[in-house]
Amino acid sequence: MWDSKYLDELNIKREKAKAGGGAEKIKIQHNKGKLSVWERIDYLFDDGSFQEVGSLIESRFTDFGMDKKKLPGDGVVTGFGTINGEPVYIAAEDFTVMGGTYGEYHSRKIVRIMDMAFQSKAPFITINDSGGARMEEGITGLDGYGDMFLRHTRASGKIPQIAVVMGPCAGGACYGPALCDFVFMVDKTSQMYLTGPVVVKTIMGEETSAEELGGAQTHNKYSGVAHFNYKNEYECLDGVKKLLSYLPKNYREKPVRIIGKARDNSSELQNIVSDNQRTGYDVHKIISTLVDEDSFFEIHKDFGRSIVIGFCRIDSEVVGIVASNPIHLAGALDIDAGEKAARFVRCCDCFGIPLLTMIDVPGFLPGVKMEKGGIIRRGAKLLYAYCEASVPKVSLILRKAYGGAYIAMNSKGMGADIVYAWPIAQIAVTGAESAVNIMYKHELDESDDKEKTREEKIKEFNEKFMSPYSAAKLGIIDEVITPEETRRKIRSAFESLSSKERSELSYIHGNIPL
Repeated sequence: MWDSKYLDELNIKREKAKAGGGAEKIKIQHNKGKLSVWERIDYLFDDGSFQEVGSLIESRFTDFGMDKKKLPGDGVVTGFGTINGEPVYIAAEDFTVMGGTYGEYHSRKIVRIMDMAFQSKAPFITINDSGGARMEEGITGLDGYGDMFLRHTRASGKIPQIAVVMGPCAGGACYGPALCDFVFMVDKTSQMYLTGPVVVKTIMGEETSAEELGGAQTHNKYSGVAHFNYKNEYECLDGVKKLLSYLPKNYREKPVRIIGKARDNSSELQNIVSDNQRTGYDVHKIISTLVDEDSFFEIHKDFGRSIVIGFCRIDSEVVGIVASNPIHLAGALDIDAGEKAARFVRCCDCFGIPLLTMIDVPGFLPGVKMEKGGIIRRGAKLLYAYCEASVPKVSLILRKAYGGAYIAMNSKGMGADIVYAWPIAQIAVTGAESAVNIMYKHELDESDDKEKTREEKIKEFNEKFMSPYSAAKLGIIDEVITPEETRRKIRSAFESLSSKERSELSYIHGNIPL
């Protein structure tokens, strides 16, 4: 038998590492509405599955009192386990240890676990709760960011990468989450900014708060950096678990099939969508009639709201949805909506998730603000994403499909595999009213009854050029379908496309933060 001192020594070191900064600092976390790093890990991973890696690593620095401040683990917990029964790797910063600051060995631990995730082709999660680069270690801590960014980029599109911001994330540290596929934040306790309020005031003379500068509302609603915002950390971690249930382990595999409650409420669609082209509606109501019950998981809910994106299940199979939402900007594509949809399309293509696009778009949003904001360049990102995507792509034209925005929303010419349209759909360069005002200007000016002539010309234009049957004759759409047939047709289309061949060159690409 061994001398008990060996195991006693190990147990003491393990307890010291797991204690982090101690009970008092954990209490401070709780008082801020935050969990400790181990509470987060224990809640996120399946019971008993988590295995820590690198628990006894410590900083080698002794300058500036580091010999008295450093602790085992060096401010970050790394390891692996299972979530929803599937393998996942994680690096979770511990704010109770030197403010979770980023040092040389802190960064080495993160880089090591990222390498393990990539080699194992399993998802990687980073939980950010850090005061930034550790000044006591000079350039060595800062240099580690580059090693981390390199690995985020190499793994992009190969394994899912999820960032969960649960405290401060400042300076260079922000770019780790920005390079991930999805970013989660918690209202009031999460912040991301390159320069804090003090620096902003000193350099720019602007008075601001950490919350206004980089809080969850800022990044979910305005900047688009974050995809999800939750009221507390438990709900946030539940959201991470739910997202993982829609994603495959890596680009070579399919998402786990979860049997849900299939339903078909297509009979409700005529009551949701008016045949009056000027009447708005909430596209979420359409989505809920077509997908498995409670299966729609929306992404970027508060950003670029004229388009809705998210994952769902149709007969238990995961599908990505991109849908115009006429209740916002009449469904027009603005610069935020275009980028939001483009990133999602590329993400679905990276991980082999079929795409359903629902179209009711009057065009790209006009105006000086949009043009100066680069709507041409940013709209082109959506065009590129759809053209590049080689997953099964099915489109449904609900009502309006006008101009370049119609083309951008996965039209037949852009590579859509199947395009359906409802009988009320209008497919044209622009609306009939605008077209008539331009094309028949002289005739209208010379008419004795200008309004009557305009009405006649609008009716003629609608019948001749905007009808879905005109597009069907030309093969621009594949079928005109009734609302009641919608779910059945979409489901059958995806079933027929399930064996669609994809050459590796067509879908092996990263998920660049557009």
